Amino acid sequence: MLAQIFVGLSAGIIMLLGIVHLVYTYRGDKLHPRGTELLANLEATSPVISRQTTMWNAWIGFNASHSLGAILFGTVFGYLAVQQPAVFFQSYFLEWTGLIVLGAYLAMAKRYWFNRPLQGISLASLFYVAGLVVANAQVFH
Repeated sequence: MLAQIFVGLSAGIIMLLGIVHLVYTYRGDKLHPRGTELLANLEATSPVISRQTTMWNAWIGFNASHSLGAILFGTVFGYLAVQQPAVFFQSYFLEWTGLIVLGAYLAMAKRYWFNRPLQGISLASLFYVAGLVVANAQVFH
């Protein structure tokens, strides 16, 4: 039961970060550049790959899809840990997939983002690892 709680908390944190990020993508100016001239340039410039979009539209799309990835992670791993613990905790594939995704989010947060996401992902990672440790300790006893 404790393992389920830890992994569920981990998933909830990542889901919450994804939801907040999605709200910030479409509401307010938190993900806008501070320089208004840069925003105008992003809205007027297309990436090399295609003239069918602008750098600003691509930025919004990347942020929205990034948010949905975090929400999906939280939804799936939270559901599996809490509602289907026998499936989740007996699958090294699922356990390791979650660990790898959290590790990738952690590396990206440290390298590219700022303190608040890094703190949230660090906490989620600690809960996740604690859940796996507790679950695997129960298996060996």
